[in-house]
Formats: sequence, structure tokens, C-alpha cells
Amino acid sequence: MKMKLKTVIADDEPLARERLRYLLAGDGEIEISAECRNGREVIDTLRERSIDVLFLDIEMPGRGGFEVIEQIGLGHMPVVVFVTAHNQFALRAFEVHALDYLTKPVEMERLQATLVRVRERIASHAALLTQEQLRSVLQNLDDRARNDYAKRLLVPDGNRDFFVNVGDIDWIEAADYYSCLHLGTKNLMLRETIKQLASSLDPQKFVRIHRSTIVNVDRVGEILREGRSDGWVILTNGQRLKMSRAGWQSLLAASRTC
Repeated sequence: MKMKLKTVIADDEPLARERLRYLLAGDGEIEISAECRNGREVIDTLRERSIDVLFLDIEMPGRGGFEVIEQIGLGHMPVVVFVTAHNQFALRAFEVHALDYLTKPVEMERLQATLVRVRERIASHAALLTQEQLRSVLQNLDDRARNDYAKRLLVPDGNRDFFVNVGDIDWIEAADYYSCLHLGTKNLMLRETIKQLASSLDPQKFVRIHRSTIVNVDRVGEILREGRSDGWVILTNGQRLKMSRAGWQSLLAASRTC
């Protein structure tokens, strides 16, 4: 079931409001939410409720149609269709991004053409909004996932515990149920398998280049390939690490996203 378009008719002439109400009544997708007699009532209505379409008379007591838009702000206006007896305002109407411009007395055929454009505008806006919302959700999920990766590791060593910033790790080596963290000239043993440790590290920063080796991408200085299978990673400190074909592909994927 389609949602009805919440519509406001704004005109200081009762007969003009009545005619437009009558013409819109035949459209099952239009719901007239309010009728306004002047600019002040229009402003109050737009501030109080969410409106999809506004049929707005340009010349009204107090504040006219253009003053209403100035007061509310273009970015907060619904789809606007100006309705007036005077053609001289047409250019200015489109300058304030009105969707259409109807002259009185409004004819049914002309109104129906306008309603087609109204639906197209609202549908395109909704599609754009959905895309933006989806992009925002995915970005938030990605940011949250990144923030969940370990920033520091607690490494027990005898009667002392070391806090290690993961960014200081050059590479990690599997050692049965342990993982050996290589930090410059220092090596620390952490009681976690390399598989367990890999799941807690950012895969764009730490890549498993071999079943027994994880490397910090920022420390990779050179790659040597041997045929179509294995190769070597040369770290910036000169350390050579064995690399499998799958590791090579993972390293390439991480490099593209960095």
C-alpha cells in the first residue's frame, strides 16, 4: 500500500482553496493535511508537521509565498508548487527551486501533469536518501569494526607484563600454541595461536602472508616472487619472510585499501 502524500493548500481566497481541494480529491494518493489562509499559517504548519507537497499562493496577506520560503529556508521546504493569477512571478518561482507554477483557475489536465512531476521528484529524493542512509550505515559499521581491532596487547613475561602497541610490531611468527611478536630487536611470546591473534588485528594493517607468518604492512619494503607460487617479503629492516601465493594475494588486497 502506497503512502499518501501529505499536502498543504495555501491561498487567501476561499474559492481558490475549494477548487484545488476538489481537483485533488480525485487523487487517492493525496492527503490534504491542512489549508492555510496566509503566510503565517503556512510557516506554523511547516514547523509543526512533516509535509510532502505545498501548493503555495504567491500573494497572501502578511507574508507571501516567497517570504514563506525565506523564513523556513530552502533546505527545509517540501516540494513547492506555486499557484497564482499572475505570470510575472514565474521566473522568480523557479529561482527558489519551485517544482512547478500553476496559474488560476487551475485546470485538471495541467494539475495532473504537475502531480506526475511531484511523484517523480519525491521518488528520486527518497532513492537518494536511501542510498545516503545505506552508505552511512555501512561506513559506521566499517568504522566500528576498525575500532574493535586491538590497539595494544598485554604480553606476560615471567613476573612482568608488557603492554605492546600493535603498530610497533614488525611481524608475528607462529610457535605452536604461542605467537612470537617481533619488535625491532626485541621478541616477546604471547600465549595465543597465530590464528587467534590474526582475528584481533586489523586485516588491512596485518596480513597473514604464510600459515606461520603475519606481517605489518607498514614494514614491507620489497617483495620478491619465485615463479607462480612462493616468494619473499623483505621488511624495511632487511628481514626476509617466506610468502605463499595466498599470502601474496592477501598482501595485494590490503595494499589497495591502504
